[in-house]
Amino acid sequence: MRVLGVDPGLTRCGVGVVEGVAGRPLTMIGVGVVRTPADAELSRRLLAVEQGIEAWLDEHRPEFVAVERVFSQHNVRTVMGTAQASAVAMLCAARRGIPVALHTPSEVKAAVTGSGRADKAQVGAMVTRLLRLAAPPKPADAADALALAICHIWRAPAQNRLQQAVALHTAHATKGRTA
Repeated sequence: MRVLGVDPGLTRCGVGVVEGVAGRPLTMIGVGVVRTPADAELSRRLLAVEQGIEAWLDEHRPEFVAVERVFSQHNVRTVMGTAQASAVAMLCAARRGIPVALHTPSEVKAAVTGSGRADKAQVGAMVTRLLRLAAPPKPADAADALALAICHIWRAPAQNRLQQAVALHTAHATKGRTA
């Protein structure tokens, strides 16, 4: 499974591609950051994020895109920019028919470090170990994008089984009502 992880942000949007399956060693395919100038007009910044993500999709051809779920922050301006960048990433994937998964920051931290309250340094250290890298990816947005991809690879099989079970239950319940 090849997953593009996206840590959304307007100034720095982390992107990272990981390949592998749960229970086996994972491989980093690429990691980076899509940057936009803080003084540029919002529409131009969103366009730059879109172009950057499209370039990553073109180059790495992921099967899934994992995006950090935007959560409420105290700074509304920050959360708005993050949400807008997140929407751009989801739109780029949807345009190509690539499934998108949203993962909360605590879910990603728990998957990668074992603790949903891990700090950025702990996430970076575990990403480095799990992908057998020489050093943690910089900036932290890049490491977070890889963590999102790792989280999705590890959690996707269980999530797929759960979705299939729900679909099967729904189909049986519906069938019982129409008989």
